[in-house]
Amino acid sequence: MPKLCAYRRDAQSTCVDEKAEWSSISLNVFRSGEGMGIRLDSASAFQGAVISPHYDSLLVKVIASGKDLQTAASKMSRALAEFRVRGVKTNIPFLQNVFNNHQFLHSTVDTQFIDENQELFNLKPTQNRAQKLLHYLGHVMVNGPTTPIPVKAKPSSIDPVIPPGTMGDPPVGFRDVLLRDGPEGFAKAVRAHQGLLLMDTTFRDAHQSLLATRVRTHDLKKISPFVSHNFSNLFSVENWGGATFDVALRFLSECPWKRLQELRALVPNVPFQMLLRGANAVGYTNYPDNAVFKFCEVAKENGMDIFRVFDSLNYLPNMLLGMEAAGAAGGVVEAAISYTGDVSDPMRQKYSLDYYVNLADELVKAGTHILCIKDMAGLLKPQASRLLIGSLRDRFPDVPIHVHTHDTAGAGVAAMLACAEAGADVVDVAVDSMAGMTSQPSMGAMVACTKGTNLDTGIALEKVFDYSEYWEVARGLYAPFDCTATMKSGNADVYENEIPGGQYTNLHFQAHSMGLGNKFKLVKKAYVEANKLLGDLIKVTPSSKIVGDLAQFMVQNNLTRAEVEERADELSFPLSVVEFLQGYIGIPHGGFPEPFRSKVLKSLKRIEGRPGASLPPMDFKVLEEGLRTAHGDDISPEDVMSAAMYPKVFQEFKEFTANFGPVDCLSTRLFLDGPKIAEEFEVELERGKILHIKALALGDLNKAGQREVFFELNGQLRSVLVKDTLAMKEMKFHPKALKSIKGQVGAPMPGKVLEVKVEVGSKVEKGQPLCVLSAMKMETVVNSPVAGTVKVVHVTTDSSLEGDDLILEIEE
Repeated sequence: MPKLCAYRRDAQSTCVDEKAEWSSISLNVFRSGEGMGIRLDSASAFQGAVISPHYDSLLVKVIASGKDLQTAASKMSRALAEFRVRGVKTNIPFLQNVFNNHQFLHSTVDTQFIDENQELFNLKPTQNRAQKLLHYLGHVMVNGPTTPIPVKAKPSSIDPVIPPGTMGDPPVGFRDVLLRDGPEGFAKAVRAHQGLLLMDTTFRDAHQSLLATRVRTHDLKKISPFVSHNFSNLFSVENWGGATFDVALRFLSECPWKRLQELRALVPNVPFQMLLRGANAVGYTNYPDNAVFKFCEVAKENGMDIFRVFDSLNYLPNMLLGMEAAGAAGGVVEAAISYTGDVSDPMRQKYSLDYYVNLADELVKAGTHILCIKDMAGLLKPQASRLLIGSLRDRFPDVPIHVHTHDTAGAGVAAMLACAEAGADVVDVAVDSMAGMTSQPSMGAMVACTKGTNLDTGIALEKVFDYSEYWEVARGLYAPFDCTATMKSGNADVYENEIPGGQYTNLHFQAHSMGLGNKFKLVKKAYVEANKLLGDLIKVTPSSKIVGDLAQFMVQNNLTRAEVEERADELSFPLSVVEFLQGYIGIPHGGFPEPFRSKVLKSLKRIEGRPGASLPPMDFKVLEEGLRTAHGDDISPEDVMSAAMYPKVFQEFKEFTANFGPVDCLSTRLFLDGPKIAEEFEVELERGKILHIKALALGDLNKAGQREVFFELNGQLRSVLVKDTLAMKEMKFHPKALKSIKGQVGAPMPGKVLEVKVEVGSKVEKGQPLCVLSAMKMETVVNSPVAGTVKVVHVTTDSSLEGDDLILEIEE
């Protein structure tokens, strides 16, 4: 091993806390037959800024030997990378640059070496990951989790056990076919396959539906090798897109691109599938066309294979854009028709069998590799399944058909068996312990029901049991987000309210955050009425969010459908509803509801045609430069795309990781609940870098409102100061708006103030926007109920409000 020593510039002191003054330092580089090294002494000709005068500093000397210079340099770099000095500055970053310099390693250097290589002074700041993680753990111990917790439940203290697996390379899977034959050859192989193929949604839609999308990469990675070795005959694993992109950044503080990269390395043989919201990409609004194309390109480069492309309104122009983007990236295009209504019911004609077959005809003409029926609410009954899939199979005998559903009503397995018998090539399932209710039908049930038939999946049932056991225990880690806290079974009322499975838990948690948890039954009924108000929509993100926002708005304000229609010109509707009516997400089948639309919009602009077509191209170069200015040079193409999709969320993510480090390295229990006093645990920062941590004590509150949290890190005592936000929170009583006084404007819902659009003295018209509120991911614009002059403003940006809290007063 290399020898490494650190010493003070003044030979009389070895105390790193004692100040020492420096006038300059010199650096001489030497190489010899026995190795190479850096010698720092006072004799030289170099007067530079390796360490500036007048602050605490340490000099580091490294001596190593090896068969060649590169070997010795490698040893030195490792020694420097593992060496830690706290409380003072060192020249270690400079030395690391020297050891990575090509000229130093491969040619003769002289006293001009430093002058000629000024890039040596581009010092990379230390990551300080261990200290940041201690800060995060201390923060959780003092203040609780940083992610919103909707249910008062603790994560399980039991970690899941990974089933025993096979070592070595995994078996050949369908991804090998895709890499060999391309998307067209892959589609032909799927169509020619004997037996039923399955897509596993456990890594994405299952936990989006049951656990509010909160499953972390940490737990997905642990089970990935088992999936790779034992489920190589899956059609695909759905593990990305949908809400996972947003939630990873916003609530889990982890990079969604890193998740994709790490899972790809662990599962090389099974195709990965993502959910792409057409022109909305993975967001809730339209983006410039080049942003959607670039997103698909970067996703494909990071390991994505199959792009399930849909539009929340089945708006064909939006779908075609997403299909073109996925195809241009080299991905498999799976165009998905979102299903609602009931094709077996002759009384429901808006979304008839002809509607779906005609739409499928357009998608096949556009070149989709695979045709998908996306039954996002679990509305397909066996009879409707046979009718719809049978008609599509007769019309398109050579196109693979893939069916997605949810098991909310409990009929998912029956419906998927009917689809398979009618000609579907692939159906979606989730592993048993993550199946049922608002998730997908059970994998084990489908495997068992088709075993020995012409639909046999070829999957070993005992492996499904092992896989399910892992997730049964892992699910306990997410108890604070589990829908079973309030939902104990499936419910056939989904045939009436048509709430998508992926939205159900999010809608429930959102209702809790707005104080409507005890009125969720009313929210579901209001969802039906809101859907009728908006013209009976296809309901899937983001259109389902629009219906949900309006439903909660109606319950919060005790409004009936008739009252909303009557007062539409004066109510402050959620922003998502207003933007939908403006045409920001496309045109719904059958057009917009009138006169409701005109009463809500009044003079607001309306979008004609495909919304993204009028947006100017996104300048990725300017975006990247801005990110580098804000966050330093360590910005990747993936970071640029994250900022393009979610600029504010990405900014908050970067600020969070700058403060708290790579929290994705922590186990889920530690991430959500922090360690217990005297608990010892390990954190693997990366392969070969493991932190040994013990939580020692929690200090008393000091006068600054902070607590000192003590840890032992790799045998050394460490402490962090954490502000106790609960103890320091001042009690503030906000005045309430009096409904009898028209000029007093109250908050229509609890939430945070995002923007105040007026100030004292501003002249306002009736219906003019006054401020924007946000609760969870729902934004509401508060409009003026009267014309007049703003007399008093009671809120500022970031103010937290309860329902009916006074926002401002207007003098008529």
